[in-house]
Amino acid sequence: MTEAVVAVPETTPIIELLRSLPWSERRDALEGVVVTEFKNILLMDEDEYLSTDESYFQLGFTSLRIVEVKQRLESLLGFGVSTNVLFNSPTIEKLMDYLTGEVLVDLFDAVPVAAAAGVAAAGTETALA
Repeated sequence: MTEAVVAVPETTPIIELLRSLPWSERRDALEGVVVTEFKNILLMDEDEYLSTDESYFQLGFTSLRIVEVKQRLESLLGFGVSTNVLFNSPTIEKLMDYLTGEVLVDLFDAVPVAAAAGVAAAGTETALA
């Protein structure tokens, strides 16, 4: 039986920023980076609204532009981003689920698991006292 290998992200400024933030703020920070990249491709101003639950194609993206976003995110994050995920689940919301649940899982799951273990241990100590 083989064990799954969890990749450790390359150090990039965005990864370092995410690591420096409390766990509760990391998803919002990452979403800000992702939304900014999508806005840059569409030549949108920073203060313009971009829906995170509409298809990229409904927002005006072409296949070529989505590949451009993919390459920019890979450069910023230091990780590969699945082309299949981008095209088969074409919303920023679904991309965020993929990034936090599969690509950057060590930044988004490790702290809550450790915190939950600490809470469970504290509860056990209280129950034993």
